[in-house]
Amino acid sequence: MTIRMRSWWGWGYVEDAVTQEERDNLVKRVRGLLPTADLTFRAPPDPRELEVPASRIQPPPALAALCADDQVDRLAHARGKAFRDVARNLAGEVGPVPDQIARPRTEQDVVDVLDWCTTNGYAVIPYGGGSSVVAGVEPRCANDYDGVVTLDTMALDQVVEVDPVSRAARIQGGVLGPHLEQQLKPHGLTLRHFPQSFEFSTLGGWLATRAGGHFATLYTHIDDLTESMRVVTPKGISESRRLPGSGAGPSPDRMFLGSEGALGVITEAWMRLQAPPRWRAGTSVRFDDWGRAVAATRAVAQSGLFPANCRLLDPAEAFLNAGSTQSVLVLAFESADHPVDVWLERAVELCRDHGGVPDEETAGTWRRSFLRMPYLRDAMVQHGMIAETFETACTWDRFEQLHAAITQAAKSLVTCRFTHVYPDGPAPYYGVYAPGGTREWDEIKARVSEAIAGNGGTITHHHAVGRDHRPWYDRQRPDVFAEAFKAAKKALDPAHVLNPGVLVS
Repeated sequence: MTIRMRSWWGWGYVEDAVTQEERDNLVKRVRGLLPTADLTFRAPPDPRELEVPASRIQPPPALAALCADDQVDRLAHARGKAFRDVARNLAGEVGPVPDQIARPRTEQDVVDVLDWCTTNGYAVIPYGGGSSVVAGVEPRCANDYDGVVTLDTMALDQVVEVDPVSRAARIQGGVLGPHLEQQLKPHGLTLRHFPQSFEFSTLGGWLATRAGGHFATLYTHIDDLTESMRVVTPKGISESRRLPGSGAGPSPDRMFLGSEGALGVITEAWMRLQAPPRWRAGTSVRFDDWGRAVAATRAVAQSGLFPANCRLLDPAEAFLNAGSTQSVLVLAFESADHPVDVWLERAVELCRDHGGVPDEETAGTWRRSFLRMPYLRDAMVQHGMIAETFETACTWDRFEQLHAAITQAAKSLVTCRFTHVYPDGPAPYYGVYAPGGTREWDEIKARVSEAIAGNGGTITHHHAVGRDHRPWYDRQRPDVFAEAFKAAKKALDPAHVLNPGVLVS
């Protein structure tokens, strides 16, 4: 079996990095848009030649087999995969790193690691696939603790039990997306949650960050697929009852969904499954006018048709990733039970009412580009470019104002697409392209975040809060809820060792 190597500094597998042909074409397109940009190539440094501080702590003998303090291992776990992470890695900037990487093999191992860290006052950063783009796994707290342990859950990677009658499965939190689906396939079932990070993110990570997935409408977040959860906290284990629904007080799962490792480590969850789709139908629709494209998308979102895919690309997004100079709406329907052509025909009819023209080729071109986007992003960063994204959600009545404020605040080349849509509003996802590095990006990020906060948007629709979104998250959440969450944090994590700086200080 061939073992594939993950990149320590950037996205994905080393073998899947951009080809020279892709790189040449990318540089050519960037030069066409930004002719004065300095596109000098930068190779990543050898991680073993970087000055990484020695580990400050050593595990007790009982945990020694689970822990490692290898320099490259610690560097690879020190950051996520945002633009800032990639740019700093390429520049050889080390920054805070964890002292130990703990890899529990059982739930009892998780309990034991948390006990060790709680007793000694070491910070613990739960870690799944490491695909965070909001500093959710970065040990910025290192100077405030005697030690930092990154708890890598990926050895907890099994589908433990399948209930085919209820169509649900008990799944360990450390399983990566592809391995999860491989284990469900013999049962004729699928979770069908495919975020862009699917290949390099875990079930526990999806739950901890309330990840958005495959479906652009209806079942948009991992929350919708969750039946019950089992979470290890420093104060004990919380396991909710398996139920299709309940009105018995506030939901225990809702407290841990989106808690980003600040309250506990998600070791297992019962997840709702589906039969794989047998019928599919899809197309793309072109629009000359962006405003009419938005109106058409709203009409589809409010129609009750619930397409699996309903992603609107503005002209800049469509040009960069699909070669079109018009706005494009990518539509797709699927079902395991019945043909879906009638649903697609009705959606296209709604689009025609707003000036849309069907075009089947564009959707396939964009879809292929979508899968390569993270690797292309890394290549752009190697050539001195800011290539980063952020996302939000708002009600339909506020979108025009919010969109204008964001594009004005960015002061850069900005693209927009809707990743998910709801009857009451879209989730716009923005790309920013400009020459520069982390300082320039930090300035852009602050401006667009202020625009989001000031114009009725959420600071994150599915990328989580992490540490990067904290200033705006603190303003978005109600003060009384913040106090309640801090009380829950104190009750479950009295030593305040779990992912310090995420969600609460």
